[in-house]
Amino acid sequence: MQPPLCQGPDPAPRKPRHRIPKGATDCHCHVFEDPARYPLVAHRSYTPPLCTLDQYLRVCETLGIERTVQVNASAYGYDNRVTLDVIARLGPGRARGVAGLNPEAGETEIGRLHAGGMRGVRLSTMVKGYGGPELLEAMGRKIAAFGWHVQLHVDRSAELAELEARLLKHPTPLVIDHVGRVRGAEGVNAPGFRALLNLVRQRDDCWVKISSWYRLSDSGPPRYRDMQPLVQALVAARPERLVWGSNWPHPIWNGPMPNDGSLLDLFCDWVPDEAVRKQVLVGNPARLYGFQGSSHR
Repeated sequence: MQPPLCQGPDPAPRKPRHRIPKGATDCHCHVFEDPARYPLVAHRSYTPPLCTLDQYLRVCETLGIERTVQVNASAYGYDNRVTLDVIARLGPGRARGVAGLNPEAGETEIGRLHAGGMRGVRLSTMVKGYGGPELLEAMGRKIAAFGWHVQLHVDRSAELAELEARLLKHPTPLVIDHVGRVRGAEGVNAPGFRALLNLVRQRDDCWVKISSWYRLSDSGPPRYRDMQPLVQALVAARPERLVWGSNWPHPIWNGPMPNDGSLLDLFCDWVPDEAVRKQVLVGNPARLYGFQGSSHR
C-alpha cells in the first residue's frame, strides 16, 4: 500500500509585513522533483506532491530569502541526488544541504557529498528513511573529519530528555530540528524543553531550528500563541545558536496549511530585536553551514 499523499503548500504566499535582512537563510526546506528522475524509496512515511525548485524559488523571492539549506527528504532515503542537483544549480554561495547517509557509507562517499555542498546528516525517530539515535555515535565518528553536524529529528520532545547524556557527550556538532518537537501545551517546563535548553547552554556547538511550530501548537492558527514562550526562551538562552527554517513545502501536515509569509511574520513578531533577528537569519546560518561573502544579489 502506497504511503499517504501529502497536501501541497499554500500556492500564494503573501509578502511579509517585515522586511528581512539581506543574506537571510531558510535553514530547513525540501524540494520534490519529477519522481521518474528522482524516485522515492518504497520504505517511506509519506508520498509528497510535486514541489519543485522553481516553485520554491518563487516563495523565496516573495519572502526575501536569499540562501537555502536543503534537507534531503526522508522519502528519498539515502539517495541525495535531488539535493546535490539543487545545490549545483544554485551554487555554493546560495545553497547547502543535509544528507540522508547510509550507515555503510565510507570516507569516499562522504567526501563526494561534502564536495557537493552537504554539511550534515539527518537522523529521525519520526520518519522512515534516515535511521535514528541508534546511529548517533557511529555517524559522529564517520563525519567528524569533515566538520559535519548530526541533525536530530525526534518524534516526541521527551526523547531529548532520554538522550540528553549522550547528546552532551556527542563528538560532533548537533542541530536539533523543529524547536525540539516540544508541543505548545507542554510549555517551557517540559522535560524535553529543559533538556533542549541544557544542550544549547552547555555546548557551544549545539543549534536549534526555529521551524515547523505550526504543527506543534495546541492553541492553533493564526497566532500559535502557545509556541511563542518556547521560541522566546530559546532566544533568551542562546540567540547565537538559533537558525530559522520555513519547512516548505510542509510535508506530513494534515491541518490548515499555513501561509509562508504569515509564518515568517510570526517569527519576526516573536523576535522583535532586529539585531537578534539578523543574527538568527543571517549570521548564525553563515557560521553553521559555511556560507561566505556577501549575498548573491
